[in-house]
Amino acid sequence: MLDFFTIFSKGGLVLWCFQGVRGPAAAATAPVNALIRSVLLQERGGNNSFTHEALTLKYKLDNQFELVFVVGFQKILTLTYVDKLIDDVHKEFRDKYRNEFQQKGALGILNGTFDFKDDFLRLLREAEESSKVRAPTVMKTFEQSVKSQKTVKCMIETRGEKPKEKVKNKKNKGSKKEGNDAVTASSKAAPGEKQSSAAGDREELTKDEILQKNREEFFKRHMKAGEKSSKSPKPDAQKEKGKKPRVWDLGNSNAKVLDYSNSTTNGNSEASPMEEFDPDMALRDRNREPGRLYDLEYESDEEAEEEKIIQNTSKPSTKKGGLGGMFGMLKGLVGSKSLTRQDMDPVLEKMKDHLIAKNVAAEIAVQLCESVAKKLEGKVMGTFTTVTSTVKQALQEALVQILQPQRRVDVLRDVMDAQRHRRPYVVTFCGVNGVGKSTNLAKISFWLIENGFSVLIAACDTFRAGAVEQLRTHTRRLNALHPPENHGGRTMVQLYEKGYGKDAAGIAMEAISYARNQGFDVVLVDTAGRMQDNAPLMTALAKLIAVNAPDLVLFVGEALVGNEAVDQLVKFNKALADHSMAQTPRLIDGIVLTKFDTIDDKVGAAISMTYITSKPIVFVGTGQTYCDLRSLNAKAVVAALMKA
Repeated sequence: MLDFFTIFSKGGLVLWCFQGVRGPAAAATAPVNALIRSVLLQERGGNNSFTHEALTLKYKLDNQFELVFVVGFQKILTLTYVDKLIDDVHKEFRDKYRNEFQQKGALGILNGTFDFKDDFLRLLREAEESSKVRAPTVMKTFEQSVKSQKTVKCMIETRGEKPKEKVKNKKNKGSKKEGNDAVTASSKAAPGEKQSSAAGDREELTKDEILQKNREEFFKRHMKAGEKSSKSPKPDAQKEKGKKPRVWDLGNSNAKVLDYSNSTTNGNSEASPMEEFDPDMALRDRNREPGRLYDLEYESDEEAEEEKIIQNTSKPSTKKGGLGGMFGMLKGLVGSKSLTRQDMDPVLEKMKDHLIAKNVAAEIAVQLCESVAKKLEGKVMGTFTTVTSTVKQALQEALVQILQPQRRVDVLRDVMDAQRHRRPYVVTFCGVNGVGKSTNLAKISFWLIENGFSVLIAACDTFRAGAVEQLRTHTRRLNALHPPENHGGRTMVQLYEKGYGKDAAGIAMEAISYARNQGFDVVLVDTAGRMQDNAPLMTALAKLIAVNAPDLVLFVGEALVGNEAVDQLVKFNKALADHSMAQTPRLIDGIVLTKFDTIDDKVGAAISMTYITSKPIVFVGTGQTYCDLRSLNAKAVVAALMKA
C-alpha cells in the first residue's frame, strides 16, 4: 500500500497529490522536504531511492517540463510494482498535459487544474495486477532435465578412455597439450642423438675414468653456483667505524636547554625553558594578516584563457551587439534538441574515468555521473551547444553544490557564543593513524590564539609513544610565538596531560573541567589514531564522545586517499552510532583535510569525503608551518578537478 504519490514542479509548486493512508494532509510534507534538501538540492540523484525515518521514497525527474514525481511507502514493505507505476504515471501525466505545458509554460502550471485521480487509480490497479500475474517459478521434473536423457550405456567408462564431456570441456587444454607434445617430441629427438653419442664415448672409457670425469663436472657446477651467489655490490670505500652526532639547524648542544622535565603542564605557571628559534622558519609568511584563514587558491588554464579573451575583445564590444542579437534569434529559430541517455553515455564514461584519475572514489564517480544523467535526460539543449559542454557544465555545478553542504561550521562564532555562556568550546579530533591530527591541532591552536582565544590542549592519545611529548613541543613553540607579555600576562596555550596508559575519556573530562575553572575559551582534544576496523578502539572513541559531549567532532583525513576515504568515514560514523548509548548518537560534524600540498590537482578525496557524509570540510592543511591552514574554496577545488 502506498502512503502518498505527489507531482510537483522544480520551482516547488505541487500540481497533484494522492494520499493512500488516512491522516493529516501534511503527512507527506516532511519526507518530501527532506528529499528536496538532502538529494535534489545537493545533487545526489545517483540513486532513485531515499529513506526518511520509516518511509522509503522513490522519485523520477522530468527535465523537459521541470517536474518531479515522488512516491512514498513504508520501508518494511517490498513493493515490486513501484518502479513500473512511477514510469507509467510519468508517461500518462506528460501525454495528458503536454500541450498545456508547451503552450502556456509557467502560466499553465500556475493556472492549470490537474484532474488526475481516476487515471492514477487505473494505473495503480494495473501495476498491482501485473505484479500478481507473475506466476512463481516451478521446478523442472526429472523428465525435463538433461540427466533423464542420458542412458546407462553412455555413463559407463572403460579403462584408458576419457569421458566425452571432459574431452569437450578441455578442448583448449587439449590443443595446448598437443602443441606442447609436438615441441617436446622435437626437443627429445635432438637430446636422444646426443645421449647415444655420449653413451658411445663412455663405452670406450674405463670405469675409473668415467668416475673421475663425473667428479670434475660436479665440482665445476658447484663452483659456478658459488660464484653467482657470492657476487654482491661491494661498497667503494669502507665507512668509518662509529656514529657521528647529527647537528640540527634549530637544535642546541646545551643539555640544560634540552631538559624539558620541568615544563609547563596541567596549569603549572612555572617558567619553562624557552627554545630559541627563528619565527620566520615557523611562520614563513610575515606579511599575512594575523588571525585570517585564507581560502585555497587555484587558477585553471581555462580561466586564464577567458581573461585574455575578455581583455582582447573589450574594445570592439559595440560592434558585436547586433551580431549577438542576430545569433540569439537564429538560435531560437533553428530549433532545439532533447538530450537522451545514448547521447550522454560516451561523455559520461570519459568524465567518470577522469574523476577516478583525479582520486575520486570509484563508487562516488559512478553516482555523480548517474546523477548528472538523470538531471539532464530529456532536457532541451540549444542548437549551438554541444553535449560535452552541457554535461561538463552540469557536472561542475553538481561538484560545487556537493562541496557546499547544508550546514556551515563557523568556529569563531561558536566560540564567542560559548564565551557568553561562560563555558569552554570543546573540539575533538579523530581519525586513522598518521594523518596529521596532532600537527593540524597545533595549526588550529595557532589560528585561535591569533584571534584572541586561549586554548587548552588535552593529550588524550595515551597509546602512541611520543604523543604527549609532541604536543608539549607544540605548546612551547606556540607560547614562544605568543608570549604571555603580549597578552596581558596570560598564557594563551597550555597542555593538560596525565601520561600514558590512562583512560582517554577520563582525561578529556578532567581537562574540560579544568578549562571551565581556569577560564579557557577552547579545549582541543587530541585522540589516538585508530583504524576503522578496530572495534575496541572505536568503542573507546564512541565512549569519549558520548561522555564528554564535545561541541564539534572533526574527522582528520588525508587528501592522498581514494576509495579508502569512503570506507573510513562510513565505518567511523557507523562505529560512533553503534557504540553510543544515546538515542540520537553523535556523529562526525566536519572534516579536516590534511596534506593537501602533496597532491597537485588530484583533489578527489575532498569530493569523496563530502559526498559520503554531507559534512563540510572545515579546515585544509597545506604545509608544515603553523600558517599553512586554509578554508575550502569549492570553485578552486572543482577547477583543479576538471583540469585535463
